[in-house]
Amino acid sequence: MAQDFERIFKSSISNNSGSPTTITTANSDDAIIGIRCVNKSSSAVTVTVQITDSGSTTYNVISAAPVPVGGSLELIDGGSKIVMQTGDVLKAFADTASAVDVLTSIVDSIST
Repeated sequence: MAQDFERIFKSSISNNSGSPTTITTANSDDAIIGIRCVNKSSSAVTVTVQITDSGSTTYNVISAAPVPVGGSLELIDGGSKIVMQTGDVLKAFADTASAVDVLTSIVDSIST
């Protein structure tokens, strides 16, 4: 069975830790194969990326990571993956409003 590669782009993510921007919600067993956080502001920023499971427990993928001016932060590389199961939610927020774009690549509905 062929794999279903998807991309999800979110522009200007939230700066509110209480209401982070939802990147994607898994609708099956999905694998995150890339997350890039891009600083598009004129100041350094920090970014937090989290996964909340279907039981409402939140896990940090990265927490308050610095992203320099004009730079980006690649969270998954070198063949690494993070598996999300149905109902898991990938979310992100920055310390500065409208400063960060998040580019995510996933394999939807992992086949065996």
